[in-house]
Amino acid sequence: MSDRRFRATTAFQRHIANPLTRLLPFQTLLETTGRVSGQPRRTPLGGRRTGDSFWLVSEFGTKSQYVRNIQADPRVRVRIGGRWHHGTAHLLPDDDPVARLRTLPRGNSAAVKALGTQLLTIRVDLAD
Repeated sequence: MSDRRFRATTAFQRHIANPLTRLLPFQTLLETTGRVSGQPRRTPLGGRRTGDSFWLVSEFGTKSQYVRNIQADPRVRVRIGGRWHHGTAHLLPDDDPVARLRTLPRGNSAAVKALGTQLLTIRVDLAD
């Protein structure tokens, strides 16, 4: 069941949701460097800035392409409120992702919790 959910969710995100939401001017985006192509890859997501950190939870953990890109190169950019910030991403497998979701925006957190099968907390330390 979880493999079917992963395939269905990622197909919907990749082909329908992400191309549309990337166009929204104030949508939060995470830009990683493609681990194979070396090209910038932009993923719409939800999360929250707290001080000099940006927090998010990946619904599929290390199965997510952007998480695999972070593992290959943790230098990222995050667009928050229409402004780009450089940072370094850290995967936090010891953090409680369900508790973390309670501190993040409700709409996105509900979707991540409902669809996710391997929740993983990510913290981006922002440099600017």
